[in-house]
Amino acid sequence: MWQPEPGWHPLPGGTGTSTVGVWRTSLSGRPMVVKRLARPGADDPSELSDPRHFAYWRREADVLDCSLTASTPGLRAAPAAVEEDGEGITVTREWVEDAAVSGLFAAVSLGRFAGAGLPSLAWLAKDQLRTRVKRLEARGGWRTLERTTVADIADHLWTRRATMLELSESLPQVAQHGDPALANFPGRHGDDVVAIDWATLGTGPVGADLGLLSLATREEFEPLLDAYLLGLPPDVATPDEVLTGARITGVFTALTRAEWALSRVAGGEGALAGKYRHPAVAPHLRALQRQFPAIEALLGW
Repeated sequence: MWQPEPGWHPLPGGTGTSTVGVWRTSLSGRPMVVKRLARPGADDPSELSDPRHFAYWRREADVLDCSLTASTPGLRAAPAAVEEDGEGITVTREWVEDAAVSGLFAAVSLGRFAGAGLPSLAWLAKDQLRTRVKRLEARGGWRTLERTTVADIADHLWTRRATMLELSESLPQVAQHGDPALANFPGRHGDDVVAIDWATLGTGPVGADLGLLSLATREEFEPLLDAYLLGLPPDVATPDEVLTGARITGVFTALTRAEWALSRVAGGEGALAGKYRHPAVAPHLRALQRQFPAIEALLGW
């Protein structure tokens, strides 16, 4: 059975559906990161074995093994080695020093990355927003939000989700990191961001990564949009198409994250409104509040 080596230092946030853990270590005097991915078993969700699903268990290893993003514009990966065995995959990559990447620089980089011509590979993620909405449908939608002041808004958008998804998928489909949190953009190499966590790499609507980025940055949306458009190569998409993709992905993701956070605390004692300041809830509600201009725009469609 695979085990981490003695002396490896666990890093926070290193566990997930397929991730056993992430550790920092040193090899030949160089700081390195080791990530262990577990092969899905018979009792695991089938989505982990679906190459197109955003949760496909081995996508990050495949991305790094073939150096797919070693020199892509805007975003690039740190050098890594991949070793596979019967139980899973071990990814060893260089430690990326924190370069304090700002939201604006990340937005420019995402715009440039949207122009990257990714090859047609069977294991790149596709239809990520639609797949996440299908997950929600299986759970009954935004049921906890029905008990909040955004109930009518959530109901209207949920009712029109098919139309919104179709509109999003009609936009130009571009390279998409899929999880563009600043924590995944720690380094910088010239004009490019050195990104980590390529588990959701694929193609998606232009502007989708921008919408996701806007949920967790200090900068307001308009400067982020301008920065993304500055990096986007000519003729990839129009500003209106970028804006549409960012709005739909940002709003639906913000509502989904707020639903998830509230549902986890809803069963406790006390009124739901009294839990809005819970540390596990408040950041998601603040992110949702920042989406109100985009929500108003979607309500008018």
